[in-house]
Amino acid sequence: MRSFLAVADSGSVTAAAGRLHRTQGAVSLQVKRLEESLGQPLFERQARGVVLTPRGEQLVPYARRVVALLDEAAIALREKPLVGPVRVGISDEYSGTVLPRALAAFDERHEGVQVSVRVDHSTAQIAALEADEIDLAVIYDWQYVQEGEVLGIDPTVWVTSVTHAQHLRRPVPVAVYFRSEWSRDYAEQSLVRQGIDWRAAWACDMAGGFRVAVTNGMAIAPLSRSTIPPGCRELTAEDGFPIVDSARVVLRRNPRGTSPAVEGMAEILRSAFALLREGTR
Repeated sequence: MRSFLAVADSGSVTAAAGRLHRTQGAVSLQVKRLEESLGQPLFERQARGVVLTPRGEQLVPYARRVVALLDEAAIALREKPLVGPVRVGISDEYSGTVLPRALAAFDERHEGVQVSVRVDHSTAQIAALEADEIDLAVIYDWQYVQEGEVLGIDPTVWVTSVTHAQHLRRPVPVAVYFRSEWSRDYAEQSLVRQGIDWRAAWACDMAGGFRVAVTNGMAIAPLSRSTIPPGCRELTAEDGFPIVDSARVVLRRNPRGTSPAVEGMAEILRSAFALLREGTR
């Protein structure tokens, strides 16, 4: 399959051989054996190289999946098993989206690691790090003052239900936090600056509650762009609603030290946000 893909991508057996660090004859033999096993030609030979036949074109996506799975299996089998506790704090904003899947995958891959998760606001997560209650914390840094590894930029935007379109009402029903300087100074002030007539229609202390309010048509809410629920959409400048902030998502560590298990979790979090960035482009 690797030889087949190398020839398909380069359009030349000679170029594929150079890419695979094999002889031209070895690559040709592998392609020939693959064609014999399938009972049909995969390439049409031309004067200046080869082109895929219709059956060859059909095989390409399957070949890529096979090679990717083999690479994944090789990495998994080479990994040393990790052991020990890992305590990770995550923002409520991501508690119902990408991170649970990533944490569950880590827990399944490393049965010897005892993963515990703390879901809370960024200020509380920082305090937990300082109190040695967690090893890693994923926090928001809307003021760009926090130290740590930047995992990405995830702007907070106003979100409305496509079906209910609550943003068209006056006053606009809005979801707000009970006690939050960020909610007062950033979210609510962004509405005031735009001259938008609004009222607090939903109050809670967790972003998960905001997603419920928006989805059910109770209010519009400030949510991270990557966590917009199905059936909802971002309100843009064209709708008259500005971006609330362009917060950095930062990974912070317990200053008292680390372990292979903690580093493994850090890599999982890093990968999760890399996928998140791809999904929001």
